[in-house]
Amino acid sequence: MSPRSDRAVLHVKGRVLVGPDDVRDELWVVDGRTTYERPSGARDVRTVVGWAVPGLVDAHCHVGLDTHGPVDEATSEKQALTDREAGTLLLRDAGSPSDTRWIDGRDDLPKIIRAGRHIARTRRYIRNFAHEIEPGDLVAFVAQEARRGDGWVKLVGDWIDREAGDLTACWPRGEVEAAIAEAHRLGARVTAHCFAEVALRDLVEAGIDCIEHATGLTGDLIPLFAERGVAIVPTLVNIATFPALAAGGESKFPRWSAHMRRLHERRYDTVRDAYDAGIPVFVGTDAGGSLAHGLVADEVAELVKAGIPPLEALSATAWGARAWLGRPGLEEGAPADLVVFDEDPRADVRVLAQPRRIVLNGRVVG
Repeated sequence: MSPRSDRAVLHVKGRVLVGPDDVRDELWVVDGRTTYERPSGARDVRTVVGWAVPGLVDAHCHVGLDTHGPVDEATSEKQALTDREAGTLLLRDAGSPSDTRWIDGRDDLPKIIRAGRHIARTRRYIRNFAHEIEPGDLVAFVAQEARRGDGWVKLVGDWIDREAGDLTACWPRGEVEAAIAEAHRLGARVTAHCFAEVALRDLVEAGIDCIEHATGLTGDLIPLFAERGVAIVPTLVNIATFPALAAGGESKFPRWSAHMRRLHERRYDTVRDAYDAGIPVFVGTDAGGSLAHGLVADEVAELVKAGIPPLEALSATAWGARAWLGRPGLEEGAPADLVVFDEDPRADVRVLAQPRRIVLNGRVVG
């Protein structure tokens, strides 16, 4: 029996990309939910025509954060709205000092999966961003953030060591193993910020689930990542800032500056080699610290430039990303979060920069 509704109904027709190869002619939105059965009894039907995909995913951003630290609710709202207008309707917030739970009560703002607040070594990260602690407190703080987050915890795995003059690992192996084990016991996955090579083996062998940036991923580590199924979120739009950062630190930290340039120079090879080895790669922008929100289309284009096939790059912000995060796409009965384009984004990911209509919780919001 077809669903019945006495409320307004949205009809999306043209090409509905339920999956990379699952293309349907239409879907209906009834009471905010997706259905593929034509509803009966609808009093008002609005039709949208085009190529529809699930709401896009930014798997690394920071709502509630700017270059100085936590921001007020008005600024957080503006950040979330900027993402929404870009068609980004699911965000994995990879660390924020602000309480953004109020956003969950707004059906006009993107859905957020939080990783709590960053956990960093004392004086080894950006001021006002993270809990800054010593290794003996790592397990306790990971447990705290696992309970506060939405199934994720974020570590700062490496950062510049001013005495060494370069990037070094932040945590001893034993503490990392215990902390990741505690997060998993509490049902949370763990990810870590890592620019350099030095911390990666310990983190992966300790059971980490994801590495952010992963610019230090080298040929000897790639098989380990692939074997353990550790995902990466390259944030290439952020890695593009490395040359400017290196120039700014040249006089005080020449070793670090040279290292950052090398990481930047090989960034595309790193991502392509990871993809070729079967390492899961997902879209993230690192928006919210120093980068603007709403850059998902740019990041997808960067993945393609690195050598990832367009369809796989699209999946990294659509079907694949949602499955990885445990959130539905355009399945029957799922919340109707989708973006409609004039052309097929599978053929040209540049289409993602120009959404025609944005539907969130069944409402056309853009």
